[in-house]
Amino acid sequence: MHGTRNIRLSAMGAASVFILAACAASNTPITEDSAPTVDATTIHPEKWPEIKTAALDPAVEDRVDGLLAKMTLKQKVGQVIQGDTNSLTAEDVKNYRLGSVLSGGNSAPGDKPYAATQAWLDAADEYYAASIDPEGVEVAIPMIWGIDAVHGHTNLIGGVVFPHNIGLGAANDPDLIHRISEITAQELNVSGHDWTFAPTLAVPQNDRWGRAYEGFSENPDIVKSYGGEIVTGLQGELGSDGFMGPDRVISTAKHFLGDGGTENGIDQGDARISEEELRDIHLPGYETAVAAGAQSVMASFSSWQGQPMHGQKELMTDVLKGRMNFHGFIVGDWNGHALIPDCTATDCPQALNAGLDMYMAPDSWKGLYESTLKHVESGRIPMARLDDAVRRILRAKVNSGIFEKPQPSLRPLSGRTDLLGSTAHRDVAREAVRKSLVLLKNNNQTLPLAANSRVHVVGAGADSITKLAGGWTLSWQGRDHVNSDFPNGESFLSALKREVEGAGGTVTFDAEGGTVPTDADVVIAVFGEDPYAEFQGDVQNVDFVPNDFDTTRLNGFKAAGLPVVSVFISGRPLWANPEMNASDAFVAAWLPGSEAAGITDLLFQTQPDYDFTGRLSFSWPKLATQVLLNRQHPNYDPLFELGYGLSYSDDVELGRLPEESGVAQAGAQKGVFFAKGATSQPWRLTVDGTTIDLPYDDGSVAVAAYDMAAQEDSLRLRFSDDSVFSIASGYTLDYAREANGAMELSVMMKSLSGDKTVRIGAGCIDLDNCTNFHAVDLGSDWQETRISLRCAVKNGVDMAYLKNAFTVEGEAGLDLAVADVVLKQESANSIKCD
Repeated sequence: MHGTRNIRLSAMGAASVFILAACAASNTPITEDSAPTVDATTIHPEKWPEIKTAALDPAVEDRVDGLLAKMTLKQKVGQVIQGDTNSLTAEDVKNYRLGSVLSGGNSAPGDKPYAATQAWLDAADEYYAASIDPEGVEVAIPMIWGIDAVHGHTNLIGGVVFPHNIGLGAANDPDLIHRISEITAQELNVSGHDWTFAPTLAVPQNDRWGRAYEGFSENPDIVKSYGGEIVTGLQGELGSDGFMGPDRVISTAKHFLGDGGTENGIDQGDARISEEELRDIHLPGYETAVAAGAQSVMASFSSWQGQPMHGQKELMTDVLKGRMNFHGFIVGDWNGHALIPDCTATDCPQALNAGLDMYMAPDSWKGLYESTLKHVESGRIPMARLDDAVRRILRAKVNSGIFEKPQPSLRPLSGRTDLLGSTAHRDVAREAVRKSLVLLKNNNQTLPLAANSRVHVVGAGADSITKLAGGWTLSWQGRDHVNSDFPNGESFLSALKREVEGAGGTVTFDAEGGTVPTDADVVIAVFGEDPYAEFQGDVQNVDFVPNDFDTTRLNGFKAAGLPVVSVFISGRPLWANPEMNASDAFVAAWLPGSEAAGITDLLFQTQPDYDFTGRLSFSWPKLATQVLLNRQHPNYDPLFELGYGLSYSDDVELGRLPEESGVAQAGAQKGVFFAKGATSQPWRLTVDGTTIDLPYDDGSVAVAAYDMAAQEDSLRLRFSDDSVFSIASGYTLDYAREANGAMELSVMMKSLSGDKTVRIGAGCIDLDNCTNFHAVDLGSDWQETRISLRCAVKNGVDMAYLKNAFTVEGEAGLDLAVADVVLKQESANSIKCD
């Protein structure tokens, strides 16, 4: 705990059973989305901006006409279906004449979610060759391969990892954004990719959203200034000789529309906002992206006023394609069409009829192909609508030059691994880091530091590129990677040692910060959020949760008279007043990526003109309950306003900040152990008492991610021998109050190996002597099991010393799925105490 600081919520998910504190009416922070409910969902296209886009090229249209005339109905249906490379083969591409494939965040050739250049090229060649095989067709249409290169080509070994968008928004530098996009396009061509699902043009309005860091700013003006620059950087300038040249890729403006405005900041949620706010706050980035010639737009997973965007005809067809003159194609998000009422992942004519042109059907592509073909044959999907969708896809393909390009491995930049680690690319990434850093506190002019200092470094983030890179890096969630996985990257500690030791100084490192050095001149602490992506990053409030470093130890350094410089790693502004109070200088570094030397450049001012120029593109909260903190909202009262940031010339002394977060103890995250595919701090997955990372397989038990309601939101436990799986903490926690308060452990489970009786436990310090196990009968359907904490007490467990929240005694042959391990109020469904 942090003295008077309240118990905190985890940064990796939250349960709705917890209640946020009420705040004084005289200065009430917005704790829940308070936008008025708007019943009408009719769009008025005439009130939306009309975009003047380049006229269609008659030569391109004639070519598309000729292709359409030669295509069979099955080929046309294949063009509007996209499958994931983990769920289809090259033979499938040929047989179904699929128009494109994607590699999701965890999809890559081989047994890892990322791959080396040659592995990507080999797979690209195979898919491409299958798509142009002429057997059985009059004309073969080359496929295009898309991937989420959202802050560099981060599923490619050696690719440069740029800062995430939230940091680039703080840089407020459209030219920098353009150059980053050009580099990303080059590196995508190295591996044979044709298409990136970027830029993200969300305007996050609620910082609880797990994708907040994918937005450049809460200010639509910054997003608007970036949209066109990114599209041009990726694709080249529309109308120029360099448009869609050999060093360019197709871009995707996403997620259309309002993904950053969902109620309570819930990922894939509902934007309960007016048409005016939808248009004026969330559209501006698309205005410049469409004007710059974006060849594709991705429909949002989210809804507007209860209507899923994948079925929003007025927005996709009337506004985007009509009023805004968008000539490209609209691609769906990961099975997003299934969210439409009466649709499933394998059957949804409503989406295509509403204006979607290409279904993203990663694992459902075959069933969707078959049902779509039937709907066209029956007339439920008009042929004119199918032809329009295919025309738009073919137009983008012709514009991209894919018909003239050779197989991926023979293209000009293919295999150019020298580009991946080039000095030019890394220099731009390092510049981006420098420009993205925001100096929030610099009392006593602590910064810049002398390079020949004796520097003591604490915090595991100092020697972890993974922590600095965040989600969407090497894998979907970006977790559990080691520095050697980034051959062209550098950790903060490595960059620091080179700078300081090169100047005659010394560096010592203690990740846990357990000792106070007696001979140091300064302490640099690198800490913050662990990586997350999408819904796994949704939170209940914006209180920072210390995880792999006990930040209360900063006070010990201060008490010893040592200046403390904190480098704060986060994907959103977070309430961190205790950490700021314990720091002489505090730098918001966001998620800077693989070039940590950009941080040391500023801390030590390695060049005379280097200075902090980054300015907040998101307002910084005064309380952890200020989750809806934007200038246009009432009661705007941030700690640091949008646009705030210090430079070295500023002589500003930040006084001591209040350390009451505003979150009532009743609202604490103590009751969420595992949700949305991730444990909450300080809980970890263990096997036989040893902490594990996913995927795990020691021969006795295999633990991997599994899907219940969403991608990788649960676990699969497969036992080949007797073993004990547990969700455990590294230290004991006091849950006596919860046991006395009629709480119970709730867990969702199902058997994947036929009807089984499974022994599960709640509580316990020592698993070898635990008496609180219960036998549960499971079938093949998900079912909720509840264990009253009072049972644990009755069975001899001292709940004041909880260490193992949930335990499974596994035996050979048990194959079990587990999800949502949380505390709930006691009910009639709980297991009764024996």
